[in-house]
Amino acid sequence: MLDIPINLKWKQDAITVAGGNGKGQELNQLNQPYGLCIDNEKTIYVADTSNHRIIAWKKSATSGEIVAGGNGKGSENHQLSAPTKVIIDEVNDSLIITDYGNKRVVRWPRRNGLCGETILKDAKCFDLIMHKNQYLYICDEKKHEVRR
Repeated sequence: MLDIPINLKWKQDAITVAGGNGKGQELNQLNQPYGLCIDNEKTIYVADTSNHRIIAWKKSATSGEIVAGGNGKGSENHQLSAPTKVIIDEVNDSLIITDYGNKRVVRWPRRNGLCGETILKDAKCFDLIMHKNQYLYICDEKKHEVRR
């Protein structure tokens, strides 16, 4: 847990660490990035919503690598539709993705994953979090609830 002092001064001249080359679908571009997370190696995983993919940017990289989706918008196991959030499941070495357009939550292998597995169906989930004891909490906007 971070302890951020109340009087902390935030740096105002931030640098771009992913994207920044205009809206698009090239590996150095993003199109409506919503959610992100960072692993222990400082790789940034971005839910590139309108490109229907999760893209990983290694520290100091000038372009990213597609690690989930990226096969066009769709509902097959190798596709995503408007992903909005990505988190890392360290225990299973996978990504957990809110596949908002398909109303599902997907687990996708972090290493050489060609497709994901649906772990929760019929959930209009925009955001989620995993607690340290491996409980997954999701916000379901369709059902107006938070579930564990």
